[in-house]
Amino acid sequence: MTSNPTASFTLQRRHLLGIEGLSPDEIVGLLDLAEEFVLLNRQVEKKRATLRGRTQINLFFEASTRTQSSFEIAGKRLGADVMNMSVGNSSVKKGETLIDTAATLNAMHPDVLIVRHSASGAAELLARKVDCSVVNAGDGAHEHPTQALLDALTIRRNKGRIQGLTVAICGDIIHSRVARSNILLLHALGAQVRVIAPPTLLPRDIERFGVDVYGDMKRGLADVDIVMMLRLQRERMNGSYVPSVKEYFHFWGLDEAKLRFAKPDALVMHPGPMNRGVEIDSAVADGAQSLIREQVEMGVAVRMAVLDALSRNLPNA
Repeated sequence: MTSNPTASFTLQRRHLLGIEGLSPDEIVGLLDLAEEFVLLNRQVEKKRATLRGRTQINLFFEASTRTQSSFEIAGKRLGADVMNMSVGNSSVKKGETLIDTAATLNAMHPDVLIVRHSASGAAELLARKVDCSVVNAGDGAHEHPTQALLDALTIRRNKGRIQGLTVAICGDIIHSRVARSNILLLHALGAQVRVIAPPTLLPRDIERFGVDVYGDMKRGLADVDIVMMLRLQRERMNGSYVPSVKEYFHFWGLDEAKLRFAKPDALVMHPGPMNRGVEIDSAVADGAQSLIREQVEMGVAVRMAVLDALSRNLPNA
């Protein structure tokens, strides 16, 4: 197990509940710290003792293989005892409230709770009721801060900067916590942000986010540096948001023809899991301009950075 991290960055807060409220310096500090973990994760020996003796509980009320496994790997590489709480077998399914669950977990004295929940604000509610640090792993359509951080790290490593770039976020904006966190972070670091979507998939108050709104893929993608596609979240749709999947792909799916409207060196991102042939074509998803696999790698590094930074505020740290 290798020694402590060399970076001196400390996140002056106990929880990470969203990008909102983070200063640009705090965001850059987390990205710089994550760079250390990118290097560590590419070595044979990938462990540090930062969280040795600490207990991390991954409390996922929504299934998410990718995010949960990323947090699990991050915690274990920092030496934590990691428990994945199976909601399907828990008392939550038997009618226990979220606050009761928080009290039960608190009695087990965890050090870090990683929380994903379908309700916006659930992570913040838990943070008020427990003594440990809480990391929001996605709450409803509110925020997904570590996804935005890993996206920013991926962009910065490939473009060398974020300030001055034009980023297009495309697709199911209304249901996307990823879009909200990315808009907040990209604006904080000086990028221009466009959203491209049919009217049915845009929040009514989208203007308050300070983005340029486009209803046409070709116009919206013109001369952008980054194309960030979003998954069509059909599981959250009770009404008729799109006429059909086939028509959605025709007008809003990213294929090679539409991508040519972006800059020649534009890069393509997607938070996953992808619906191939729905929001993105396989030729683009697997093409030379795609950063989708790299986003997964950056996810582990960013989550290690967040856990590392928060751990410095834990009792007896």
